[in-house]
Amino acid sequence: MILTDEDLVVAFQSGDIPAFDQLVRRWDRKIQGVIYRLVGNHDEARDLSQEAFLKAYRALGTFKKEARFSSWLYQIAINATRDRLRRRRRRTDLSLDDVEEKGESSLRDGAPSALDLIESSDLSRAVAAAMAALPEEQREVVILKEYQGLTFPEIAETLDVPLSTVKTRLYRGLGQLRIRLERQGIRGGAAVPVPSA
Repeated sequence: MILTDEDLVVAFQSGDIPAFDQLVRRWDRKIQGVIYRLVGNHDEARDLSQEAFLKAYRALGTFKKEARFSSWLYQIAINATRDRLRRRRRRTDLSLDDVEEKGESSLRDGAPSALDLIESSDLSRAVAAAMAALPEEQREVVILKEYQGLTFPEIAETLDVPLSTVKTRLYRGLGQLRIRLERQGIRGGAAVPVPSA
């Protein structure tokens, strides 16, 4: 029988410490993925993920079941990331050299040509640069919706903002992404040749 997150939380709160390990195994990749998309560095994402889970471990004893565990955990991870970015007091740029592991494996499965790999890498760099240029609030919503697949209510709960704010940030963020990518000759996921001057 597979226990739900909420079952594991109750077990942990009742003294079953290994229940937290199951929560970590269940959520580690998703939390690291969100953080990576915010900071653009795998090592820093791992470090911040560990920090977020440590904070969650310390606070889980007082967790109230009013919120979903996943929303609560995302909120902790995003707040830890925001704190780190504020401490740096400079704008975070996503690494353009890193290719997401999932993307790499899916490319290998289809046996792409060298040209396909170059175009895919160029597109990944363009999207990463466009994402990095978004304001933090818009970037967070785009990442949670488009990369993590959270619903609007889940994002609102995670970020502790009204539903309408989530929708506005997503709309504006995706609009800015589209504009930035179109300026680079990219439309609808395919590169559009830019005429030479």
